[in-house]
Amino acid sequence: MSKPSVNVNPKKSFIGRKFKYLIGFMLLIIFGLAGFYWKKTSSKPAEEYSQWSKPVPVRTVPVQRQDLQVEIKAIGTVIPTHIVNVQSQVSGVLQQIYFKEGQTVKKGQLLAQIDPAPFQVSLAQAEGTRQQNLAQLQNAETELQRYQLLFKQDSIAKQQVEQQLALVNQLKGQIQANKAQVDAAKLQLSYTKIYAPIEGRVGFRQKDAGNLIQANESAGLVSITQVHPIFVQFSVAENYLANLRQSLKNGDKVLVTAWDKTEQKQLALGHVQAIDNQIDISTGTLKIKAIFANHDDALFPNQFVNVRLNTQTIQNAISIPSDAVQHGAKGSYVYIINPQNKAEIRMLKLGMTSNGQIEVLDGLKGSEKVVLEGIDRLSEGKEVQIVVENQQPISTAKPTAG
Repeated sequence: MSKPSVNVNPKKSFIGRKFKYLIGFMLLIIFGLAGFYWKKTSSKPAEEYSQWSKPVPVRTVPVQRQDLQVEIKAIGTVIPTHIVNVQSQVSGVLQQIYFKEGQTVKKGQLLAQIDPAPFQVSLAQAEGTRQQNLAQLQNAETELQRYQLLFKQDSIAKQQVEQQLALVNQLKGQIQANKAQVDAAKLQLSYTKIYAPIEGRVGFRQKDAGNLIQANESAGLVSITQVHPIFVQFSVAENYLANLRQSLKNGDKVLVTAWDKTEQKQLALGHVQAIDNQIDISTGTLKIKAIFANHDDALFPNQFVNVRLNTQTIQNAISIPSDAVQHGAKGSYVYIINPQNKAEIRMLKLGMTSNGQIEVLDGLKGSEKVVLEGIDRLSEGKEVQIVVENQQPISTAKPTAG
């Protein structure tokens, strides 16, 4: 049995579909606008959370008025006051050594003994020859007296008296030469004992007992360095010469301190002993020698030390930490905090630097507070938040976007 056919109006079907699409589109717009409005009203502006819009935390330090010690830093070398290479003045067998390596010896202390036997023999020979000539002189003087008596009696010729007188004078000359030979032999014998010419510390010996030692041998027996007192030599730029010379001319003791290689420990305190007589044209520097008592042996020969030279004292100077100073195209400047807790830029004219402090010649009155930490985020007129000492230290690194 066949189904009855249904008549569908194509025009009405098209209108129905169009109406449904329109309603769906309108609902989509309504939901979209509602969502946008909800998101806008439920969230705060992004700039409220920006770290750059908030007051900048900074740490400040007051400007100081104080006497500023101007120091020059340099690298110096420790130099002994005297260095002596002890050499033997005669050749012979080294019999005995009386010092220990590294020992401190006094001036005139016996260091070594060379076999004296050959020199004792030479001295005995010289004394024997002198004694023989003394006997001849005594006999010649007796003969001269007899000849003079006979000449007065007109028993001998005058020529004989004169010849005998010449013989006496000749023997006297020989006696004088013999005396010099004896003294020379004694001197050579004394050289067999080697004494310390200065007070100081001995090094390693170059010869052992039993070895043959030569006179004036270049290697020598041992070296002695005098370290009480001791020198430190260093160089400074020539532009400090005027102040340094004026201080020395006035009779002032220009203080010098020696520090270890880390500049954490002061080793010794001394003063300038002398300055060189010319400037090194290749480096533009002047050599200076300072002297230290070194009673505690803190300084050792040929040691490298950090040197601080106090050239002058600036009375009642306005000074700030060097780290607070910034450098720009217009010159050096610092940030100060005004009564409204806002940053201001002050251009500076700077002077000498010492121990992390720098002299301010112009730009500050002495009552301001300058920014030491937190400078990287500051600008003119920026509001700040001052951090006190017991708060968390300020990080100077700029924040990165998350």
